[in-house]
Amino acid sequence: RNDVHMSHAMEFPYPQSMSNCATCHEGKLDVVLSNTNFKGEVCKSCHPVTGPEEGTDPHRAPALRTIMPSSIHGNMDLNTTNCTLCHRLGGAAPAFSEIHTGYDEKIYADANETKWSEIFTASVDDASLDGNILTIKFSAKKNADITTLSAADIVPTVMVGLYGYDTKDFIVAAHGRDENNNRLLEYAVDGVTENPRFTTVSVADGNWEITADLSMWADMIADGKIKRAEISVLPALTDDDGDTVALNAPSRTFDLNTNDFDDNFYSDIVDVNGCNKCHDALATTFHSGNRGGNIKVCRTCHVGLSGASHLEMQSRSIDSYVHAIHSFQAFDIGDVNFLDPVEALYYDLHIEHVFPNFTIKNCEACHNEGMFEVPDQSKSLPGILSGSDSVETWDRNIGNVPAYITGPGSRACGSCHRAEFIKEDEAGELVSFNQHTKQGGYLIEEGADDEETQGILMTVINYIMSFFN
Repeated sequence: RNDVHMSHAMEFPYPQSMSNCATCHEGKLDVVLSNTNFKGEVCKSCHPVTGPEEGTDPHRAPALRTIMPSSIHGNMDLNTTNCTLCHRLGGAAPAFSEIHTGYDEKIYADANETKWSEIFTASVDDASLDGNILTIKFSAKKNADITTLSAADIVPTVMVGLYGYDTKDFIVAAHGRDENNNRLLEYAVDGVTENPRFTTVSVADGNWEITADLSMWADMIADGKIKRAEISVLPALTDDDGDTVALNAPSRTFDLNTNDFDDNFYSDIVDVNGCNKCHDALATTFHSGNRGGNIKVCRTCHVGLSGASHLEMQSRSIDSYVHAIHSFQAFDIGDVNFLDPVEALYYDLHIEHVFPNFTIKNCEACHNEGMFEVPDQSKSLPGILSGSDSVETWDRNIGNVPAYITGPGSRACGSCHRAEFIKEDEAGELVSFNQHTKQGGYLIEEGADDEETQGILMTVINYIMSFFN
């Protein structure tokens, strides 16, 4: 017990709160939180004894000395004190189960471990295209009478990503912006948000109808560059504490030519259940709970049309981004003060972590069987890798690396390799790897500004995809 708790709480970046016991102890909370376990050795398996009063990682247990009032506990020996003399049902202090619920209230609605995503489900029900106007109908329903909240309390956000050619990648990102800073095809149906391409038709008791104007991309639809759209709904529901609870975000692929859904367009690449073995409810630990249960929804924002904003020399595309994160490449390395020994030590500690399966090569930990080979270039678009970050406090070997436009193999599989070279500051290996991917594909340097880079990207996409038409 102590080894497992300590490793998850202190040794590696476990992605969720240690207080969410239900993830590992499913159906056993009454046993885990029994007062017989309220003793020093159990508490110390998650809580360090001493530590900072402020700045503790919210996923980690705070130090015991910071949460135990000295006026009451004094300097009692946690190894010998019988906590249950006071901490018991009906006693002078709360029992173990009163201090710890054992579940994350953003994920679970009650102590019976009923997930919010089981109580409320949303669905994309209907869609039709008339000219350039896409009409979308979607709904949510309540499946169990456990909470006073209703489906009508859900505030949905609609996202429409436009696939490029016959690939699984988006050539128009719903989360992108136009020249007036409006989201391209993202719309919160909250009665407040405005988007020139969206209109709310009706809202009634957990049923919504909206329209999206695709006129901006009419030429690309007409010439076959855009054939399908992914219609996604992010259902936001807040609990009594104002927190967004974990619901699954549905999506369906719509064929613009047949004017019908194409639910078999491509198989799921990733098994969300694999993700949830560590995250429990995907997105609650790094975004918000309305984004869970569906990697296609993640892909709607995480597109290859731009470089990664926090990860140098990677793409924003979900494959590159997630591979780099699970290879423990550090975010925003330019913000690290390597002259500060604590910051430098923390950076070194982070990059030395290993994916919990002891190797990043265990692709089936996340991917469905057979869905982790080198990407088929006829089914995936070229993308952008970000340039290197500016690191002023460390004279590292890796110098100024520009942003590049490259192929799906380099973007997806290459992200793991680049992460290792970046972590080890292997400038020569990084250059060799980039040249290797260039010889087997292409590696084109960025333009003078973002607009020119986007123009180069579209030229490359159109040229490469012309070989498959």
